[in-house]
Amino acid sequence: MAKRSLIAQVLSSIFFGRSKAKAGKYARNGLSMLGLLKTALGKSNEMKGDDSIGFREQLMLLSRMIKAYVAGDYRAIPTKTLISMLATLVYFVSPIDFIPDVLPVLGFADDIALMVWLFNSLQDDIANFRDWERNQARATGKVIDIND
Repeated sequence: MAKRSLIAQVLSSIFFGRSKAKAGKYARNGLSMLGLLKTALGKSNEMKGDDSIGFREQLMLLSRMIKAYVAGDYRAIPTKTLISMLATLVYFVSPIDFIPDVLPVLGFADDIALMVWLFNSLQDDIANFRDWERNQARATGKVIDIND
């Protein structure tokens, strides 16, 4: 019998199941979504190593997408996409997940795998958002601050 990949194990875990359930509640409240983002961004500062750089870049993109959604500026995020994004963030901020974050070196492996899966799954939605961002920047003459 073949070993299941880490992401397959994470996606089928009770921990991610709980994260999806909580994501549905977050999706109904813009302030809750922004609070979740703040917590996730703060936790990302605890990460060390080369993988953490790419993870934080992806997290910043999710942050911009969710902020634009909450503000009403960009509402083209399908509900399924929003729930997947929020579930990934809920999973990330939870210290007790498939691989507990307190474990040195390994603790964030599942979080990074989940973020990679999310970005691979949502390529079209992410590309649409990036196009929208570029068009907004052109229309307003503003430079996009990727750290905002």
